[in-house]
Amino acid sequence: MTSTAQPSSDLSFPTGKFQRPARLEPEARAKAIDTVAATPARLREAVHGLTETQIETPYRPGGWTVRQVIHHVPDSHLNAYCRFKLALTEDEPTIKPYDESLWALLPDVQAVPIETSLALLDAVHARWVAILRAMKPSDFDRMLVHPESGRQSLDQMLALYAWHGPHHTAHVTRLRERMGW
Repeated sequence: MTSTAQPSSDLSFPTGKFQRPARLEPEARAKAIDTVAATPARLREAVHGLTETQIETPYRPGGWTVRQVIHHVPDSHLNAYCRFKLALTEDEPTIKPYDESLWALLPDVQAVPIETSLALLDAVHARWVAILRAMKPSDFDRMLVHPESGRQSLDQMLALYAWHGPHHTAHVTRLRERMGW
């Protein structure tokens, strides 16, 4: 649906690169919502038991640390939640992009424990999944405009985030496998 079928050896894209579908069929949409719903628990499980030193380890050479990845996911998903709400309440809103690489360098990323972002992810997903599960099939056809990637439906946004959570979770789990943690 949203990524390659087989895990990738590419450290940047361990679940494969995102492939934007034209739309999701009802069964694929339900599976995507379940994947989004499971993301907080899976990410929490991926970091369970890591030491502070391990949390400061980049998931690949030149990549973000585990800490940056963990803080990035709720930043991204909070933006996605807001984008869904905008698209559900406005006619083709143009959403505001953000520079995720600069957000990963802001002082809160180093200063705040990852547990804070894991709790934030739990809270955002509780609200977001409630909306996703209440949406009518026609709601997934609603559009938004991303200034960099263009016009896209909420079906396509759902597919993106059903890929995004497992993508970053795999950054952590693959690092753990490689390092023997």
